[in-house]
This record gives sequence, C-alpha cells and structure tokens, in this order.
Amino acid sequence: MESKKQEQRKISKIEAVGMVLVIFSMAMLFINAGAVGNLFNAMFKRAYNVVVPVYITGSIGCAIIISVTMGRILERLGFTDALMRIFVPLMKLVGVNACVAIPVIYNILGDINAAGRIASPIFKKAGATRDEQKIGIATLMQAPCSFSILIFGIIAMTVVDVKVFSVLIFSYFLPVLLVPLILRLTIWRDCKPVPLTDMPIFTPTTGFLPTIFGAAKEGAELLFTLIIPSSAIVFAGIGALEFFGVWGPFEQMLSSMLTAMNIEPKSGVVSILAGGSLALAQLKDIAGQYAPQLIVGSFVLASSGFPLQIIFGQVPIIWASSTDLTHRECMFAALIGAILRLLTAALFASFLGFLYIK
Repeated sequence: MESKKQEQRKISKIEAVGMVLVIFSMAMLFINAGAVGNLFNAMFKRAYNVVVPVYITGSIGCAIIISVTMGRILERLGFTDALMRIFVPLMKLVGVNACVAIPVIYNILGDINAAGRIASPIFKKAGATRDEQKIGIATLMQAPCSFSILIFGIIAMTVVDVKVFSVLIFSYFLPVLLVPLILRLTIWRDCKPVPLTDMPIFTPTTGFLPTIFGAAKEGAELLFTLIIPSSAIVFAGIGALEFFGVWGPFEQMLSSMLTAMNIEPKSGVVSILAGGSLALAQLKDIAGQYAPQLIVGSFVLASSGFPLQIIFGQVPIIWASSTDLTHRECMFAALIGAILRLLTAALFASFLGFLYIK
C-alpha cells in the first residue's frame, strides 16, 4: 500500500490564543490555586455592585421601562414624523439624512437605551446609508443618558451663577447639527439628504392600549435581555483589570487628563465610569467650591453617552440588532461620539467661558 501523507492542520490564531489561556490557567493553578477563585470573585463583586443596586433593585431599571413606554407613546402620537418635518430642511443644509438627529432627541427626552430601541429601526426605513447610521450613533452620544442629569446640572450651574440658557443652546442643541457636519466632512462621507416626499410615515397604526402594554413589555425585554447582560460583562471585565492591577493606573491617568482639560476630575471620572446622574448629584452639593468653568465642563461631559458600559456594551447590542452595522462598527461610532463630547467639554471649560459667564 502506498503511504498517504497526512497533512497536519495548522494552528489558527484563535487556537493559539486558547493554548496561551490553557497554559496560563495551568500555571495559575500550579503557582497559586486560590488566584483563580479570587479572580472570579473580583469580577463578580464589580458586576454585582453595579447591576443589582442600579438596574434590578434600583430606580434605573424601572426608569428604562417607563422611558421605552413614553417613547413609544410619543411615536404613536406622531412625534417622529413631526421631528422629521423639522430636521429634514436643517439636515439638508448639513448634507445628511434627517434621521441622524432623531435618536439624540429621544435621548434628551428619555433614556439612551430607549432612544436606541425606538430610533434605530428608523434608519433602515428612512434609507440611511451605513455611514449615516454611524453618524446617528455618534450624534446620539452628544446628549445625556438621563433627564435627571439636566436637572442636577441646572442646579449646579445656578449655584455658580452662569448663563444656563446659553450653555444649553451651545452644548445641547448646536452639536445636533455640528457633529453630523464634522463627521460627514471627515470620517463618514457616504451621506445623502433625503427629501420629505421620499420619507415613509413613521407613526404606527397600533391601537393605544396595545402600544402602551407592548412598550412596557419591550422595555422589560430591553432591560433584562440586553442591558443587564451587557453591563454585567463590561463591569466583570473591569473587575478583572482591577484584579491584575491595571485599572488603578488607568483611573489615575483619566483623572490627570480631566484636570488638564479644566474639568473637575472627581465628577468627571464618575461620569465616565459610573454615569452622569451620580456625578452631578454629588457635584451640585459642592458646586460653590469650584470655578464656573469647571462646573460647566463637568456638566457638558456628564451630558453625554458615557459611562463606558453604554459605549462598549449597550449601544453595540441594541443598534447592531436593528441596523446594517456590526457590533464593532456600532462600538467604534459610539467611541468617536464620546471622544467628540469629551473634546466639547474641554472646549467649554477652557476657551468658551465668555459665552456663559455673567
């Protein structure tokens, strides 16, 4: 018999990664068996301390369900079609599909997760290109994740006696036009404004009772099947980084960067890692101790798509399921939007004081 040469299968990249993990795990068990259990405990505690008190037993989970319900009611009452009539002529000047502004408006009125759930399907119906879908996500990051951020921010800015109306106009509403324009001219250029006559009707014809109860069910599904799992994964990862001693230096670097940007570092770090509501709830009580620029810079940063679990967890999960984008593309678009918001906060804190200081 002729001997058959057997070709050995080459090791793929993912198999090489798996092999490294096997060797690393065996080494940990041999050197310090308790380290594996300690790693799991660190991941569990970091995720548990956020997911359970914030989303399950706290108020945020209920707020998300109510936000989705309110958003669907507004949609049923013609809110989306009214926004289209307003933004189609404005976005024609910018040169993009008007639907890129819809998610950020729903975000200002309610919640970033509800905004994604309600507004993301609009992009396909409106004929938005892939680049315009990315611009829509980046623009979404220019508004606060919670209405409470606006209220706490107004209280803090009133303490330091700044022109609150000017801050809101230039930091809330102007970016809705400027961010799509900047991104269309730089990163994502495949954009085309669509006239109102070519737009479909976005108002559903579902009855009001089915709309209300269906929206509440949709909000619960969003919370328990998307938001909680994605948050748990992100914070478990942070717990692992803390266990290996990587996360501490990152937090210190983040604090130093915010100080250099003239943003109050403690509230800024809380905004990025935990959320703007918590950051401004703490800041409003001590706002009188800081210069107006630091308060305004902190408010602009808090009024964004941060914290990190939204960028790396919730936005990719929600948007990838209802747009033409992949999870990675959604994450990258959210990251670009967050970076632009961080730069906007630094600009307000360092150079634009003449617009709001009395």
